[in-house]
Amino acid sequence: MAVGVKDVAAAAGVSVGTVSNVLNRPERVSARTVDRVHHVMQELGFVRNDAARQLRAGHSRSIGLVVPDIGNPFFADVARGAEDRAADAGMTVLLGNSDEREERQQAHLERFQEQRVNGILLSPASDDIAAVLQFAAGAMPMILIDREVEQSLVPSVSVDDVEGGRMAAEHLIAAGRRRLAYVCGPLSVRQVADRLTGASAAVGTHPQVVLEVIEQSALTVFQGRAAGEAILARTAVDRPDAIIAANDLLAVGLLQAFSFGAGIRVPGEIAVVGYDDIDFASAAIVPLSSVRQPARLLGWTGVDLLLKELGGIEHERRVRFQPELIVRDSSSGAP
Repeated sequence: MAVGVKDVAAAAGVSVGTVSNVLNRPERVSARTVDRVHHVMQELGFVRNDAARQLRAGHSRSIGLVVPDIGNPFFADVARGAEDRAADAGMTVLLGNSDEREERQQAHLERFQEQRVNGILLSPASDDIAAVLQFAAGAMPMILIDREVEQSLVPSVSVDDVEGGRMAAEHLIAAGRRRLAYVCGPLSVRQVADRLTGASAAVGTHPQVVLEVIEQSALTVFQGRAAGEAILARTAVDRPDAIIAANDLLAVGLLQAFSFGAGIRVPGEIAVVGYDDIDFASAAIVPLSSVRQPARLLGWTGVDLLLKELGGIEHERRVRFQPELIVRDSSSGAP
């Protein structure tokens, strides 16, 4: 049976009110009594019921975080950054995975609201965020992660993905590549579309360069491998000589297909650049060039903005970081 406040009070020889003060207002109790009550709590194995206390207060000391795919190391790093900042403030992060499904995302938002979290960090599951904006218009503060909305209707922390796509394409063009392909997930995902916009802008300034779009159903290693196998099935002259992958998981799948299939040399025959610079990009079959996003900083900054919002502290409505191109073996050689 769980040990309650009454048990502690009886064992310590004090009133229930004194135990309550020790837990919530220790300054009202003598140091000697506080020590005695804490000693009894330890002996009895008492664990305070924080959930009940938070329910009475009308909120918890938690923050909700909803991401599209927790299996993607990028979002795992976002979560770690959020936890770091939340821990500094004595708070915890509750994680929800929408699996890129809007109905599951909405269920997480409603569940976090029921649990009375202090606020929510959300990386939207799709580009259709009308329901998200409606939810954000309610009483619960929300910060968008890795996504912006026009007119700063909801505070956001993001990365300039148009610039990231542009710098990846410019890097490959400068290396002598002329037949570029953009291997991506659904273009309905804003980040995927923005990276294509940047790559297309770079290619548009070089009349001798072409850009092909190869759209896959998901941003996964499996889909990257499928795209790679389809490219291998082409004749050599019909293959691209460089690929920009919309994320590193797709890029890793491409490298696997090229290495285990017909033995395409990377970067000799096809150069590859990924996006995100996840931890194992540098340890891929061929060390992977990638456009780095500051994933942990996105999570950290999102919680920081939320804490300022909760505290009524003036803050930026839109924080946008710049990406960085990290060049490794997969794109460093000439064609």
